[in-house]
This record gives sequence, C-alpha cells and structure tokens, in this order.
Amino acid sequence: MSSLDHEELKLDADGFLMDPSTWNEKIACALAEREGVSDECPLSKERMEILKFVRDYYDRFEAFPIIRAVCKNVGQEKSCQYHQFPDPITAWKIAGLPKPNPEVLAKIKH
Repeated sequence: MSSLDHEELKLDADGFLMDPSTWNEKIACALAEREGVSDECPLSKERMEILKFVRDYYDRFEAFPIIRAVCKNVGQEKSCQYHQFPDPITAWKIAGLPKPNPEVLAKIKH
C-alpha cells in the first residue's frame, strides 16, 4: 500500500498527474495502486524499466513510443508491455505523463 495520500498526488479529474516533473518511483507506486496494476512498492524492476523508457521517450519526442518497440528497447520479452501494463493508457498514467489529446489516444489504442 502506498504511503502517499490522494492530495499529495495532485491529479486531474481523469487521474493524470498534474505536474509530470514531480514524478518519482514513490508516485509511480501510488498511481499503480490507484489504477489497480500493483499494490506492491517498489514496483518491479521490469515495470520501472518500461515506465522510465516511456518517460524518456516522451521527453525526447513528446509522443508515446510504438508499443512493439518498448520491450525491445528495455531488453525484455517481446510482449512485456502487455504483461506489465495491459492498457497503454494506464502505463502512460503511471509514468506520470500529461493527459494525451484525442489524436494521441487514438494512436496508443492501436
């Protein structure tokens, strides 16, 4: 169980972190718990590798990486993204990234 309360998280109405620069592993754990992905902190090394890669990719390109490329880039099995985060939007939320616009949502879902 996370030691962060919901006021500390500062989320928008849809559960996205209001200030992505405040993200850290403790916040990732609280968000994962809130999203029903994990109730264990710290998150597994594999999950954190995915989240850090997604954040880094977003910082460089202001986009979500191609789902198929995530696992390859973090050196995990081909379907790691689906095992660790079945819904890419959930991974985006737990990575502390801002709410994606409708165009990004459409690309992530496919």
